Amino acid sequence: MNSRRNFVAQTLTAGVAAGMTFPVARVFAAAEDTAAPKSGGKTVKPIVISTWNMGIAANEEAWKILSAGGKSLDAVEAGVKVSEADPTQTSVGYGGTPDRDGHVTLDACIMDEKSRIGCVACIEHIMHPISVARLVMEKTPHVMLVGEGALKFALDNGFKKQDLLTEETRKAWQDWLKTNQYSPVIDYRSHDTIGMLALDANGDMSGACTTSGWGYKMHGRVGDSPIIGAGLFVDNEVGGATSTGLGEEVIRCCGTHTVVEYMRNGCTPFEACKLTVERLVRKTPRKMDEVSAGFLALNMKGEYGAYAVRPGYEMAIKMENGKHELVPVEFHKFE
Repeated sequence: MNSRRNFVAQTLTAGVAAGMTFPVARVFAAAEDTAAPKSGGKTVKPIVISTWNMGIAANEEAWKILSAGGKSLDAVEAGVKVSEADPTQTSVGYGGTPDRDGHVTLDACIMDEKSRIGCVACIEHIMHPISVARLVMEKTPHVMLVGEGALKFALDNGFKKQDLLTEETRKAWQDWLKTNQYSPVIDYRSHDTIGMLALDANGDMSGACTTSGWGYKMHGRVGDSPIIGAGLFVDNEVGGATSTGLGEEVIRCCGTHTVVEYMRNGCTPFEACKLTVERLVRKTPRKMDEVSAGFLALNMKGEYGAYAVRPGYEMAIKMENGKHELVPVEFHKFE
C-alpha cells in the first residue's frame, strides 16, 4: 500500500469515527489555490494535468511530446503508459490488483480533439490497454471492445500476452481471500485511476484514462474508466474532464460529461467539478461512507481545476514553464 493511500485511509477513518462530518476548516489548499494561474487572457499551452502523484511521472512523459510540438493524442497515450507499466501502482496495468477470482482485468479509453473515441473493458493479459483502445478508435468501426474479443483484437495487432499479476499483488489477493469470505467490499483505497488531459501547442485537447479497477471486484465488473462521458470526456470547443474513484457513482451522474457541460455554460473548471461532485453526493443511494470520487477538468484556455468527495485526492500539473506541481484537491464539506 503506498503512502498516499495510507494517508487517505487515516484521514477518512478519522472522519468516519467523527460521524463523517468533516470540519469547515480547510485541510487542503483552498479553491483559489487549485485554480489555474491568471493568464491575462492568454491561452496557456501546452499543458497536461493528471490524477494522483503517479501523474508526475506520467506528465513528464507526455511533456516530452507536447514540448516538441507534438499532438495531445500521442502525449496522453505515452503518459498513461508509464503508470500502466509501473508495478508499484497497484491500481493500473501491470501489477494491478486482481478481481476476487485472481484475474487482473483492465479498462481504458482515449478521446481526441475530433471526438474520436476508443475503449476496452475487462481485457486481460495486456499491459497497455490504452494503446489497444487507441487501435479500436483508429482501426475499427466500433468504439468499445470487451473481454475475450478485446484480447483477440490486441493479439491480432501484435500485442504480447503476459501475466499481469506480480508476486506482491498475488500475495495480497491470497491474503484477502482468507478474511473476506470471497466477497468484494467497497473500499475507498482500492479504486484509483490514472486519468490525463493535455492541450497541445496547436490548441487541441485529448484525454486518456486507464485502470485495473476496483480491487477484488466481481469478475466482469466494469467501472467508469472506459466509458466516455463517465471516466473521460473531451470537447475541443470547451475542454475536457477525467475522474477517479468509485466508478459506479461516476457513471450514475455521467460525471465527466456533466463537468464539461457545466464549463460549456460558463463555469470555471473548478466550479464545474464542484457542482458535479455536489450532484453526485445528492444522487447517490449509497451510504456516504461508501462513496469517494473526484474530477479534474481543463478548458481550452489552459485553465484547470479539481474537486473531490473526500480529502486525499491530488492533481499533477505540468505547463509551459516546465514546472511540475502536485496540488491537493479541494473536497466536499459534509454538513
